[in-house]
Amino acid sequence: MSSAGRHADFEPWGDPAVTEPLSDHTADVIVVGAGPAGSTTAYHLAKAGLDVLLLEKTEFPREKVCGDGLTPRAVKQLVAMGIDISEEAGWLRNKGLRIIGGGSRLQLDWPDLASFPNYGLVRKRDDFDEQLARNAQKAGARLHERCNVSGPVIDDRTGRITGVTAKLGEEKREVTFHAPLVVAADGNSTRLSLAMGLHRREDRPMGVAVRTYFTSPRHEDDYLESWLELWDRRGAQDRLLPGYGWIFGMGDGTSNVGLGVLNTSASFKELDWREILKAWCASMPEDWGYTPENMTGPIRGAALPMAFNRQPHYTRGLLLVGDAGGLVNPFNGEGIAYAMESGQIAADVIVQAHARATPAQREIALQRYPRVLKDTYGGYYTLGRAFVKLIGNPKVMQIAAQRGLTHPMLMKFTLKLLANLTDPTGGDAMDRIINGLSKVAPKA
Repeated sequence: MSSAGRHADFEPWGDPAVTEPLSDHTADVIVVGAGPAGSTTAYHLAKAGLDVLLLEKTEFPREKVCGDGLTPRAVKQLVAMGIDISEEAGWLRNKGLRIIGGGSRLQLDWPDLASFPNYGLVRKRDDFDEQLARNAQKAGARLHERCNVSGPVIDDRTGRITGVTAKLGEEKREVTFHAPLVVAADGNSTRLSLAMGLHRREDRPMGVAVRTYFTSPRHEDDYLESWLELWDRRGAQDRLLPGYGWIFGMGDGTSNVGLGVLNTSASFKELDWREILKAWCASMPEDWGYTPENMTGPIRGAALPMAFNRQPHYTRGLLLVGDAGGLVNPFNGEGIAYAMESGQIAADVIVQAHARATPAQREIALQRYPRVLKDTYGGYYTLGRAFVKLIGNPKVMQIAAQRGLTHPMLMKFTLKLLANLTDPTGGDAMDRIINGLSKVAPKA
């Protein structure tokens, strides 16, 4: 059915009095932000036949701060979206996670599960995000790059969002886009959510990631590598810091080397984490190549909003997905898989709401979105918040590394827990324990 045919009898959700004419600036749904969350949302909405505007403030390709490593959770989403993840298409597969700490080194394969593939992937974010955005375009979403959304359009009578204002193109032309539903996929800063009165919860953890790239002979490593002890050796006395390091081979001649740090630590604000990264890299074996002359770009940092740190995830016509809703896993700092999963969940809810006959019925359907998120992740994220408090003390991380890495079976369980990789039904004893803990934990 054509776009015009689809809109001919369309009654905007929540306010039948609005009669916005069909135009290039009108859609069934507006998605703000074309990162993994926004592009996945737009893809699934467009595949279901809805008219979608996908608004991206920058122009592709563009860089994002990330470890660039994708776990099997993210791979599952890529497969569901029909993305070509072959080696020939530029993807590097990994077999699992190598953990280093407490004087030990343990290599763990991703688990064999019915629900997820047994391999991860690596891909640079500038290329990765563009692939997802183009995939959404192919499905029928209308992508506007260099479209900087400046704020919501709110109906004074109902308080609902009915569109967004934006500055479009090189000339920054002021435009207004209209839709009865808007999806905020504009990342941790999420100006759209803030303008709608949704502020960050201070009782939820926040992480910071800093990373850079080096040309390195380790670029084809088929395991992601995580260092559980982060030492600052710059002073007279070595200092154990509250965080972890990573080294991910990119398969293109470079390694992504970075640090993840939690704001639950006492020294979170006082340290220069870019300098810490430089010092950590300097402590690595020289033949790995993690030296200033081999650095291919600047050190960049980004916030990791965790464990539902902005709520509610639906209010007055606005849905939050990905980092905008604080969907980052507090156990391991993974954001991409949860961005894509929340995008798919949001799209499913929107599609069902769109098929309802009246505004009241649509609203009932839309209110289901935050409940599905809490049912899916709430208990698990509560466990993660407890974990974050524990490892905010670097001594706890040191003891855990020293004791745990000598027990491979315990570490296999830990990998499943931290990466959230279990079968919901028919799994092994480890799966049943993790699933059981997640079910009984409060879904806050």
